[in-house]
This record gives sequence, structure tokens and C-alpha cells, in this order.
Amino acid sequence: MKILKKNLVDEVTWEYEGVVLHREENSVTLEALFNRDDMPFMDIVLKRNDRFVEMFYSDRWYNIFEIYDRDDKKFKGWYCNICKPAVIEDDFVAYVDLALDLWVSANGKQTVLDEDELEELNLEDELKQKVFDGLKELQSAFKTKNPPN
Repeated sequence: MKILKKNLVDEVTWEYEGVVLHREENSVTLEALFNRDDMPFMDIVLKRNDRFVEMFYSDRWYNIFEIYDRDDKKFKGWYCNICKPAVIEDDFVAYVDLALDLWVSANGKQTVLDEDELEELNLEDELKQKVFDGLKELQSAFKTKNPPN
């Protein structure tokens, strides 16, 4: 299945392939391999071919990526994109990224990312409220160190 990350004007900014692991009426869980060069990120190193288990929802304002190390298979953390609800079709899933992200490390520490990028988007108040509502929902769910289902 193709995964399409889009910007606010509906242009595809990143595209990659994933394998469907599970599908429900309002969500799909995919497996994808990280396809960029190794890069330090927060308290980990993202490595080419790290395993990502990605959860997309057509009724929520975020997606969640569980990240596992390519070498020792250890869990690294959750990367969450605040985004418009995903469009899930038979052969693709697409989401419009709204800049704000949440990183939850394996020990449960939460870090909000890209607040400056969110401001640069100059979103209308109603859309900006959806962004913050999605973030609050994620932060609350991750207080237990477990992602929402």
C-alpha cells in the first residue's frame, strides 16, 4: 500500500510503500521500513530500515508510528504526526501533515516538536484548535505509556 504525506495544498511531499498488517473500518496499521540515511533524533538514532508500525485513522487528527531498531529489534519510541484525518483507500493511505508532532520515548517522556513550523502555517483558528485537540488527546493517552487503539 502506498503512503502519501501531503501538505496543506494537497501536494504529495513524501511517498513510500507499506504492508497492511491490520485494517478496520476507521483505521489501518501498516509496516514500513525507514528509507532515509541514519540520523540522530532526540534520544535515539533513526536508522535506514528501522521497522515502523504505522497507525492511520480516518476519524482522528493524528497518526502514530511505533519505531523498532533494525539491528536488535528493540522498541525506540512513538513518533506522532498531528494531521487531518487520513484518507484510507484500497491501495493507498494519505494524510495532510499539520506540522506539530509528538515524540514519546520508550520510557514515556513526551516532547512536542515543530511548534515553530505550526505557527508558519498560519492556520485558521478552527483548524488550529483541531491541531491542539489532537495533541491533547495523544498526550493524555500516552500518560500510560501506551498508544490509543
